[in-house]
Amino acid sequence: MSGSKPDPESERPTSLGIYDRPRVPSVTGIEIAALVLSLIWLVVSVVFLVMPGQEQGSGLIVTFLAVFMPVAMIWVAAMAMRASRIMREESARLQTAIDAIRNTYVIQQQRAASTYEPTVSKKLDEIAQTAKKTEDALATFSSKRSAPARVALQHAGTGDQTSLELGTPAEEIAPPLTTDVFVKALNFPETQDDTEGFDALRVALKDRKTAQLVQASQDVLTLLSQEGIYMDDLRPDMARPEVWRQFAQGARGKTVAALGGIRDRSSLALTAARMKQDPIFRDATHHFLRRFDNMIVEFDSIASDAELTELGETRTARAFMLLGRVAGTFD
Repeated sequence: MSGSKPDPESERPTSLGIYDRPRVPSVTGIEIAALVLSLIWLVVSVVFLVMPGQEQGSGLIVTFLAVFMPVAMIWVAAMAMRASRIMREESARLQTAIDAIRNTYVIQQQRAASTYEPTVSKKLDEIAQTAKKTEDALATFSSKRSAPARVALQHAGTGDQTSLELGTPAEEIAPPLTTDVFVKALNFPETQDDTEGFDALRVALKDRKTAQLVQASQDVLTLLSQEGIYMDDLRPDMARPEVWRQFAQGARGKTVAALGGIRDRSSLALTAARMKQDPIFRDATHHFLRRFDNMIVEFDSIASDAELTELGETRTARAFMLLGRVAGTFD
């Protein structure tokens, strides 16, 4: 009717049809079958148990139980079958909803990564170009030194200090990389406005070995993001510093199994499948694992326990835990 107001609940749209609870019919085939069996049993009981004899007392009670107990059992079985069917339908609907949520989440993350990664890659390229210009400038400066300057350097080298010949590569002239800058570089900038993170990354890229590890880490993180796997979403069981030291000293097996602290089964399954199917991903993973293995050996000799703990919380270390577990590094 024109005067009646529509029910707002009935007009409220749902985000996905899979979340709508399906209507369960009040009477199904199970109830109909139970009703038919009950009627058949009652007719048979009346004809063969009640009518032949007029039992009294205890005989009447036995007859009553013989008539109605099977009927009760029929309806109990019918209700159990109905509940079982509803549970199966609910389970299937829930699984469909979970799959839809995951697919939506992966799509959103891929869209976010498509807008964020080009900016980060551009920043990294700019940092690499700046480092190269600095190296070229230092090389040009050293090659244009006059002869008296060379004599002065050699003279300075006659004492207790070590002489530094002209034409020395830029990475040998640069001061050594500090552990805190190194750890920040392996964690990568948090956002586009993370000036401190980009500064640490710029300094770290001037070191040849660190630049190789950073590039290998960036490659595997980009490949993992294509599967909807992001290190910020993982919550691994963090290993103690002594476990990292044992791994750096060559221990394997159960002793260092705690390093494989990634428990997310979905990420492990997706990574293992990609490892088997994609040779490029497999090669990038093994290259990254080798770089990280070489790094941890050197880092163990200079790092404190607190610095090893900070290293284990970086995105690069989480990628190592995930890929190392899939590749069997900790077996």
